[in-house]
Amino acid sequence: MVRFTVLASGSKGNSSIVTCESGSSGSTRILIDAGLSCRELFRRMALVNEDPSTLDAILITHEHADHVNGLPVTARKLGIPVYFTEATHRAWVRQVTPQRKITYAQWAEEYAKQKAAAQNADCAIDDCEAPETCGEPTLNSSAPSEIPAEVPDAVVDPARLPAVNYFQPGQPFQIGSVEVSPFTIPHDAADPVGFVFTAQGLRLGLATDLGYMPPNVQAQLRRCDLLMLESNHDLEMLRDGPYPWSVKQRVLSRVGHLSNDATAQYLEETYDGHATWLILAHISESNNHPDLARMAAERALVSKPSLLANRLLLAPQHEPLPPICF
Repeated sequence: MVRFTVLASGSKGNSSIVTCESGSSGSTRILIDAGLSCRELFRRMALVNEDPSTLDAILITHEHADHVNGLPVTARKLGIPVYFTEATHRAWVRQVTPQRKITYAQWAEEYAKQKAAAQNADCAIDDCEAPETCGEPTLNSSAPSEIPAEVPDAVVDPARLPAVNYFQPGQPFQIGSVEVSPFTIPHDAADPVGFVFTAQGLRLGLATDLGYMPPNVQAQLRRCDLLMLESNHDLEMLRDGPYPWSVKQRVLSRVGHLSNDATAQYLEETYDGHATWLILAHISESNNHPDLARMAAERALVSKPSLLANRLLLAPQHEPLPPICF
């Protein structure tokens, strides 16, 4: 049996689970993104009868907060590996690592203290195993005006994870009985990806947080038995809405988010109609309405009689979607 569950979808947090249960090879459970707190993720998993302790791995699409808010705590609590692209992992580490800045005067004072301590230390040449390491502290004398200070040892590293595995877009890999095929998507992140999961002959496609549908994404989403696709905003609601103009430009850009119209255009002109289930996801609470997203998609699907068998669902933000089982 293959099961897909959306725990949350939207600007306040995103997370889903792919489950493959096989009598011969056991079960594989993968968490895609961890945009809610660990406590909330576990609460929602309990609502859909998913046991967090049975998760095998966490996959990350990109480093934006609504996809990684609960990542470190969840991964450490469960002791499971996290899969990133290398660029996404580096961006996430920079994002969560505190950087306390000091002025040049503070740096100079600290440098002087360390230099004085080094000069007063017992650093005789014939007592040193490596004389070249004695003497002045190894601080850069041509320091910039602001220098990150070291984080005290007592502080837990916020980027610490039980294990990190890198993958590359375009190169499928295996987690248990599930084949994962990552593909590049256009979004304003370090190295954002979508996924196609293959298990027991079924293909489950996930593509959210993308500004448009390039050919590589369209190719990846063919022959999917389940398709989770972004329908983020209504164009008029976004233009008349509360966001600053700079944010509106970002959302509307080719590295922003798909509108209802853009998603409908894909469904009408390019979508192959293979999926049994179609999930509209990442619906904005400020710049969209579920009815508008649904009507735009239904109009596109009605234009092709062969697509009428599709089951259209909307992924909510504040509660999990009932599991879809194959």
